[in-house]
Amino acid sequence: MKRLKFISFTLLLCLAIMFGLWQVSRSTSFQLFGDVITRVETNEPIIALTFDDGPGPKYLAPVLELLDKEDVTATFFLVGQAVRDHPELTQDIAARGYEIANHSFTHPRMVLMSMDRIAQEIENTDAAIRATGYTEPLHFRPPYGKKLVNLPRYLAEHDRASIMWDIAPEKWNGSVEEIANRIANEAKPGSIVLFHVMYNSGGMSRAVLPLAIKALKEQGFRFVTISQLLERRAP
Repeated sequence: MKRLKFISFTLLLCLAIMFGLWQVSRSTSFQLFGDVITRVETNEPIIALTFDDGPGPKYLAPVLELLDKEDVTATFFLVGQAVRDHPELTQDIAARGYEIANHSFTHPRMVLMSMDRIAQEIENTDAAIRATGYTEPLHFRPPYGKKLVNLPRYLAEHDRASIMWDIAPEKWNGSVEEIANRIANEAKPGSIVLFHVMYNSGGMSRAVLPLAIKALKEQGFRFVTISQLLERRAP
């Protein structure tokens, strides 16, 4: 009986530990090492729009044209493979004055990845972006927002933060108008908004984007890049 109780306790403890680690891996505001940025504490009415994945040739141009038209800046977290395959698109993003950032090379889940593979994913993407002529600092966002031990440790050792978000409208239900208004209502000074607009699956986000920009402007928000946002961060 005692042995059975011990085995049961051990199994429950293992499950509890696994659940805890799973929660840590998916948290947007906590990680075991280094710095994680969900939003920046500031009194200024500023907000950062961020776009993950790509660059993709089908939908990038309309997004850039919208941002140009609205005089809105943004940060593009790009995947190294796509940068390598479409360097001209990466150059177009930079030429228009938008910020480019690192979103890994192959977009894998980096939760249980070795340090060597993590280094390859991040450094190969840095190299692909640099090969296009981009010289500004490169921030990093984990694919799927997933991280656990090795990835935060690697980033901390290289003085880089995990750039996350506090507004993820693609998880919400509702009409395009309802989602856009909710973005504006939930936005705070220093918020970071996550969008995926590069591929077919991003149709809702592409429809929401112009309405969200309009609603945020009506709330008095100004748009900044991640680097500009971090400059306002309190020590």
